[in-house]
Parts: sequence; structure tokens; C-alpha cells
Amino acid sequence: MFLSAILLFWIQPMFGKMILPLLGSTPNVWNTCMVFFQAMLLAGYIYAHKSISWLGVKRQAILHAVILFLPLLSLPLAIPNGWFPPTDKSPVLWLLMLMTVSAGFPFFVVSANAPMLQKWFSNTSHKAGEDPYFLYVASNLGSMLALTGYPFFMELKFRLTDQSYLWMISYLILVMFILSCAIFLWRSPVLIAKSTPEENINSLLPLNLKTRWVLLSMIPSSLMLSVTAYLSTDIASVPLLWVVPLAIYLLSFVLVFARKPVFSHKLMVKIMPIMVLPVMIYILSEQTKIIWLTFLLHLLTLFVVCMVCHGELAKTRPAVTHLTEFYLWISFGGFLGGLFNALIAPVIFKTVIEYPLALVFACLLRPNLSSEKENSQKKKLDFILPLALGIFCFILFYGFHTFDMKPDWLSNLLTFGLPAILCYSFAKRPVRFGIGVGVILMISTLCINAKANILYTTRSFFGVHRVVLDSEEKYSREKCHYLVHGRILHGAQSINPARRHEPLTYYYRTGPVGQLFTAFQNDKTKSKIAVIGLGTGSLTGYARIDQSWTFYEIDPVVKQIAGNEKLFTFLKDCYGKYNIVLGDGRLSVKKVPDHFYDIFVLDAFSSDSTPTHLITKEAIKLYLDKLSPNGVLAFHISNQYLNLEPILGNLASDAGLTAYVQFDVNITPEEKSFGKKPSKWVIMARKKEDFGKLINDKRWKSLTYNPKFPIWSDDFSNILSIFNWGRARN
Repeated sequence: MFLSAILLFWIQPMFGKMILPLLGSTPNVWNTCMVFFQAMLLAGYIYAHKSISWLGVKRQAILHAVILFLPLLSLPLAIPNGWFPPTDKSPVLWLLMLMTVSAGFPFFVVSANAPMLQKWFSNTSHKAGEDPYFLYVASNLGSMLALTGYPFFMELKFRLTDQSYLWMISYLILVMFILSCAIFLWRSPVLIAKSTPEENINSLLPLNLKTRWVLLSMIPSSLMLSVTAYLSTDIASVPLLWVVPLAIYLLSFVLVFARKPVFSHKLMVKIMPIMVLPVMIYILSEQTKIIWLTFLLHLLTLFVVCMVCHGELAKTRPAVTHLTEFYLWISFGGFLGGLFNALIAPVIFKTVIEYPLALVFACLLRPNLSSEKENSQKKKLDFILPLALGIFCFILFYGFHTFDMKPDWLSNLLTFGLPAILCYSFAKRPVRFGIGVGVILMISTLCINAKANILYTTRSFFGVHRVVLDSEEKYSREKCHYLVHGRILHGAQSINPARRHEPLTYYYRTGPVGQLFTAFQNDKTKSKIAVIGLGTGSLTGYARIDQSWTFYEIDPVVKQIAGNEKLFTFLKDCYGKYNIVLGDGRLSVKKVPDHFYDIFVLDAFSSDSTPTHLITKEAIKLYLDKLSPNGVLAFHISNQYLNLEPILGNLASDAGLTAYVQFDVNITPEEKSFGKKPSKWVIMARKKEDFGKLINDKRWKSLTYNPKFPIWSDDFSNILSIFNWGRARN
């Protein structure tokens, strides 16, 4: 079971990383992968439960021995040739079909082993067979080892192709182990007495108990995916940030199903409100600057909630007769949680509210430790007091913000902190506390959105996009429309008709990219421009009438926003010709004739999810193939959490290119008032002379090889080496 679990949770981050380059590294790739794997896990558990119920343990062992060899037909794991995501609709269905074809059957077969082997063991003469739930601990320990070992060992030491072959070899070893278990089962003297088909077992388990099992497994699953999306969206979409929440989720199973629990269940129940309330404040105040604190708070809360919910599962686990059915209902709940987060929530919600929703429902499910007798008066107060708290929260918010209380941190502390303290007084009543948390989240979110002057909000597979009107004029001399993806600014435009053609934020005329286009303003040979990443279309402010611009954009929603003249008019005002190609930039650029573009801009790294496949050795070779002999590559690498500078320096050195970098942070008060933001850019060319006037610009510093960092390739990249674990960069 230990090896089976390792294989099961090794395949998830490995195959997820294989898929990422096809879908621009969006966090929803992982969530969709998770719901697929949860569906396969459920299918495996159904197979284990039903096949044993119908055939008995002995005949089922023969069936499984045959099925074990079938996954070998689809190994080693790889993306089949000719599979490319759709550009005109959500890729969710395509992604699910791809995983079904590539990894579906191997995962299905391995997933059936956990409940099946425990059932086999319970039908042997071994004295521990009467209560085989302890084997569930071994299974989850194997899962945790695979998940934590992947980003810290496998991803660092082995390329993806090597990992795939290692997985295949490990699977062959697993097959031999399971066949040995089947032989041992056949030779067991207890086998004949216990291998008869089980009948009418379902009727012995009450419906309310099975429903509670489903809910207790659904909420942690949803919360785990919500935390994963939250951290991945605000930091980087990499296996490290995927596997840590999942490892915590599995660790809770290990601890609660252990023969001697490490943590008291009552203690976890009491701690839960203390953890939920700070996270609620953190979400509402949108704090992510201190990375280690962001990680610690959200992951600890996930751990406590999982311990409470899974602890309740362990307390109510049935006798061994119902073992496979118990795991089946747990798996079903986990699948529902994944289904809600990955497929339902992005369709029915315009914003990411599944995280706070999961917290609210977790609070409602928290067991009541109070020994006080229930009465109608207390039940009425469970609804009246949270409603009064909501009114207080509303008055507090508008009171502080109407009088513009300073400083902001104190205003936020009082606005969110006071209601949280009052809500904590409800902690002994789970329903009252859960409703209280929900009311605070709802009222605060409504107030924040009303104050934020949000003009447009939409959600796609790639995240939540908002267009916000800056009306506070705190730093700006004029009002602007801002495009925000998650919490990252993706461009802005002045609504002043006289200045609406001016590129702002990272694209300001005195900034690095402005210097680049100014240097080639009169160079007629620079007529074809490619840009990966559309944003608001700000760069078209540099377009000449004789130029042709091609934007490559993976998210159709971004194209709709940039083309909506009520929001942004950069595309409408563009002097040159422009074209927008939907799809992953790297895949789309392959179709262009060689040496076609004169300037190639990559503007996809300041995003919430950094697409590492755009900065690999193979990617640089592709860009050079499509770049004219005297052409220039430009990379926008402003990023709060990742320092991409040494990676690009090494890639340039490896390709024999000359590279320069500029970190533009010395912004004058006047520039700031007109909308300029700090930005970091890297430029590359085959020869130094290709940079034109920029050669003598001392603001650009030479970028060279750094031996401390590896050369990234399609098969190998290491986000950990460039991660800023301290305070986020502005």
C-alpha cells in the first residue's frame, strides 16, 4: 500500500507539469487535474467495493491480477502527439479527455489498491486483520512522501521523460508485490470463510451517517483546492505550491486514523475558530506581502480544518464489514469538493468565493462540544446575533471609510478586527459561529466592492479579471481604468481623451520598454512586432503607421476586455495594423515563417501564474528562429515573488546572445502621479550593435551567466531557486 500510494501521488504533479505548457501555467490546470484524479479515485474505489461484493475476495483477486497488466499498454506516460487545447472555448473538457487518454487507466488501477488491499488483509488469519484501518495510515504516509519528495527531489534531479520511465519501472515492482499479496491471500486458511459475496450491507448504514461522511470529506477537499488556487494565483503556478496543501490534507488522515492520535480531537475543534478568523481578515484585507506569513496562516488553517473534519470521519468509521463502502463515500465527498471548485464555481461565480464559502461550511460542520441543553431561545439567537453582527460590520465599514481614517492599516484592523472579536464570542455554538463568519465575509465583500468602483468583472478558466476605475486620486492626477487579474495589475489607461493614447504603468515612455521603442522609432526595418500577452493593449501606444503588430493571448476574456471600447481604447487608437491570435503564445508562434519578426516582446511574467515554459532553452531557440537577423527580444519580468533575471542571463549566454537588464525603480513624483509603475525588463539580441542607441544608455546593465542557477529546459526547471521567500517585491 505504501508503494501504491507513492505511485498514485507521484503521477499527479508529474503529469500536471507535463500539461502546464499547453495551458499557460494557470492554477486552474491543477484544480482540473485534481478533480480528474478524484474522479478516477472514486472509480477505483467503486471497482474495489463492487467487485469484492459481487465476486468475493478470492475471485476478485484473480480479476485484479489480470487488470494489473493492462496499464502497461499506456506506459511510459506522455502527452500524445497532436493534442492542442481549443482557443475559442474553455479547455476544461479537452483537458479531462487528454488525462483520460494519457493517464486515466494507470491511475484508476493504482487507486483501487488502498481499499482492496485492506479488504484482502481483513480476510486473512493475521490477528491485525480485524481492524485494518491502520493500513490507511501507511497509504497516506506514502502519498505524503511522494508529494513532498516531488518538488524537493524528483523535480530537481530528474527530467520529465526520466520521471515517466522511473514511474513505469516502479509500477512493474508494484505489480509483483500485489501478485505476492494475492498468492498469500489464496493460501490463507480464513479465506474460504470470508470470501463469500456480501449482501444487503448498504441497508445497515443509515442515510444520515453516509450524508455526513460525504460532507465531512467534501469540505476539506474544497478547502484544499481553494487554498491551492489562492497561493498559486498570488505567487506561482508550480508543483511546490500544488503539493503542499494536498500533503497537509493527507497528513490529517494519517494523524486521525493512527492507532494513537497525536493531537486531541477536542483541541482541534477548539482551535479552529482561532485559525479561521485571522484567515478571514487576511482574505478581506488582501494581504500577501509577507510570503512566509501568507503561507503559514493559510496552511495552518487548512490543517486544523482537515483535522476536525477528518477526525469526525475517524470517530464514526464503521466495522470492517463496511470498510470499502466507507472509503467509497469519503472518495465521493472528495470528488464533489473538487467538482465544485474546478468545474462548477468558475461557471456560476464571477469572483473566487469558494474559499470563504468552504470556511463557512467548515464552521457549520464543526461538532458542538457544549454539554448545555438545546432550547428554542438559543436556536433563535443563532440567527439573530449574526444578523446584528452584520449590521454592526456595515456601520463600522462605512463609518471608518466615510471619514477616511488614517493610517490604512489601523482602519483595516478595526474594520475587520472588531467584528472578528465579536464573532469569536459565538465559537461555542457552531451554527451561530458559522453564520457569523458568513455574514462578516458577505457584508465586508459587498462594501469593499462598492468602494472599489469596479466597472467590470468576469471569470474564465484562467482566472478573475476586473476593470477598476481609480477615483480616489490618491497618487494620480487623473482618473484611469485599471485591468487587474487576481491581484496583479495588467495595465491602465487614462480616461482623459488627451492622454488616453499614452502607455502607463510598466509601459511608460520613460521606462525600459519605452526606451526600447523610442530607440527604434525612426528605424524602418523594425516593422513587424510580436507580443506574447495582450493585457490592455498598452504597447500599441508605440505603434507606427507602417508597422504590423501581432498579439498572442491565451485567454479569450482578455481579448474581449481589451477590445471593449467602454473599458480600453488602445486597440481602437492603434496607428499601425494589429492582429490578435488566441492560444498559447509559444505554440502559436511555431506557425509563423522563420525570421518574420523584428521585435519580439514577451509580457507574460508579471502575471499571477508565471509560464515557465516560455523561458526555456527550447523556447529561446524558437524565438530566435522567428526573429529577423538584427531583431531584438524583450522580456518583461516584473514579478512580486520570482527573480527571473539569472535564468534569462543563463539562457542568453547558452544561446550566444548579448543581454541587458534594467530595473526601473527611480520614479519621480510627477511620473508616479501620471501612472508610471516600477518595472524590470531584459533585452537580448545576437549582437550588441542590434540594440542601436541603447548601447550607450547606462540605465541598462549587462546580464551575464550566473553559475549558481541551472539552464532551464522543457524537461527541467526549478522555481525554488529563484523564489523570494521574504517580503514581496513591488
